[in-house]
Amino acid sequence: MRHPTDSSIDALARRRAQAKLGWFCHAAVYAVVNLGLIALSVAGGRHWAIFPLLGWGLGLFFHGLGVWVFAPGNPLMERMVQRERARLAADGRPGH
Repeated sequence: MRHPTDSSIDALARRRAQAKLGWFCHAAVYAVVNLGLIALSVAGGRHWAIFPLLGWGLGLFFHGLGVWVFAPGNPLMERMVQRERARLAADGRPGH
């Protein structure tokens, strides 16, 4: 197992912090826009705002998975990488 350098740790920390900040911005815009759409929908007497709310919400969910679950350096991702390394080493085929 290789040991990360301070510069690689700093680079990874910056990438992860930027990704999380991007998700928070995405979530804030989602909330503001969808509150406006809900207000328009209710004021118009029809409840159509559920469709963009659900569609965009699904996109926000997958964005969150990428940032919070499957990001490089994430414990889940690191465990998966270690398992794959162990399988490849056991197979004796590092290139396949």
